[in-house]
Amino acid sequence: MQFFDNNDAISAIYQQAISLSISKEFAEQRRGKINLVDFQGSEQENRRRELLSVEVKAQQEKIVAAHGEEHFRKQVMATFFAQVNKQVNDEFDNKAYLYNSVLSIEDAAPTILELLSLRATSVNKIKPLATSLPWLATGLVSLVNKPQYRKRADVQVNDANLALSYIGLDNLKLVMPTFILKHWLPTNTAPFSLMKRKLWNDSLSIALASNVLAEHAGANSYIAFATGMMSNIGNLAITRCFLSTYNRMYKQELREAFNAKDKRLHNILVKIENPPELLLEQLILRSSKLSAELIELMNFDRLPITEAMFDLAYTETIEKMSPVAQIVTKAKAYVSYRSLAKTNLICDEESALLFESVKLTKAEISLLNKSDIDHIKLKFN
Repeated sequence: MQFFDNNDAISAIYQQAISLSISKEFAEQRRGKINLVDFQGSEQENRRRELLSVEVKAQQEKIVAAHGEEHFRKQVMATFFAQVNKQVNDEFDNKAYLYNSVLSIEDAAPTILELLSLRATSVNKIKPLATSLPWLATGLVSLVNKPQYRKRADVQVNDANLALSYIGLDNLKLVMPTFILKHWLPTNTAPFSLMKRKLWNDSLSIALASNVLAEHAGANSYIAFATGMMSNIGNLAITRCFLSTYNRMYKQELREAFNAKDKRLHNILVKIENPPELLLEQLILRSSKLSAELIELMNFDRLPITEAMFDLAYTETIEKMSPVAQIVTKAKAYVSYRSLAKTNLICDEESALLFESVKLTKAEISLLNKSDIDHIKLKFN
């Protein structure tokens, strides 16, 4: 987001929250490096570190001279990572490929989201669209058969149309954006095993926090909820594309080294691990802009979220954002704070600075603190 990226005071905080979505260990490692840099203060300390740096550099040069294998390993890694970055950059520039092939977005999904924003809509208008998506129909049936939503324990719903009627229009405004975004999540985020869950939890919390803030401000809660949920679509596309491209290219390099009987190269490639820094760089540089561009491809005519998405991506001050974008920016800041606070990766001064930058009031913070922004609460008659 341009707003966070251009604000030196909070950009590091926001980037730390993004690194936390990759893995807790990675975020803690980055935090440790930042604290080490902050600790460098006195001239005496700086001189000591300069001398140490010279000594370390001299030792490293001796090691490299004595062990050409290490130098070769670094060359192999640098070359391979550069190739990966070039390939993913090309793929990220192809928005149609990301839309149709990486996320595989069917036309019915954005149409459903738009229909739910209209006053004159009805469940009957949504039924044929929902049932045209097998994964969505299955999810809806599974939802209404959960114990907390079943009117009678001995009766199960097997028809998606009946499930839609039972859920009702108001509940669908929460259910549909949730199910649709969940369907676009990466199927696997190895080697960052918990990243899929983190991407999902953050998306849901941002959407629910946006909903809470919109109701508090007297704004349209469905538009805020849908915008909050869809604002993370760029993260999903980048993660899916980057990991699949990296894995494909890595396997190809291994195969080529094996076929060429280049044991030295093969042994080095076997030990290479996917570095989280490469993924973090792409998420920081591209996620919000890509979210806006993917939403633009959905061609919404009556669901007014495209402008807000571009505000989130490109607007530098919160005052210049549309009201919906301001709400989602506040939600993102709060969810980032909460995630970092749970892992002790943010201090009180940083928290205050983050809240102040997005103009999150004490009343709004208090409201979010006591609101459940982790679970969707459906209301049935």
